[in-house]
Amino acid sequence: QVRLVESGGGLVQAGGSLRLSCTVSGGTFNHYPVAWFRQSPGKEREFVAAINWLGYHTEYTDSVQGRFTISRDDAKNTAFLQMNNLKPEDTAVYYCAARGEFLVVEMEAREYDYWGQGTQVTVSS
Repeated sequence: QVRLVESGGGLVQAGGSLRLSCTVSGGTFNHYPVAWFRQSPGKEREFVAAINWLGYHTEYTDSVQGRFTISRDDAKNTAFLQMNNLKPEDTAVYYCAARGEFLVVEMEAREYDYWGQGTQVTVSS
């Protein structure tokens, strides 16, 4: 069974940086497209970024373009989300997700089969 575990969340001031990690076990990591989503209280889960299984194609939501970078290290079975110039509106629980093997990236949460438990990111103003 595929299992995803996020880490790296925390409290940071506006303008600061955090790097989230998502470690995947129980499957062949380098076969999976990986994405990050986030959810704030009272809001629906929102797409943040995704990277394809080959690691050369990425997608970002407009609000994080130029500030966030998604990457993957297949040797460590880990995906990362580097978040710079954080804003209070980035405050949310961040979730890592993976799709089935060799599929393209998608921006809809329903397209992802495997999910982590989430990590809280809080940005103070």
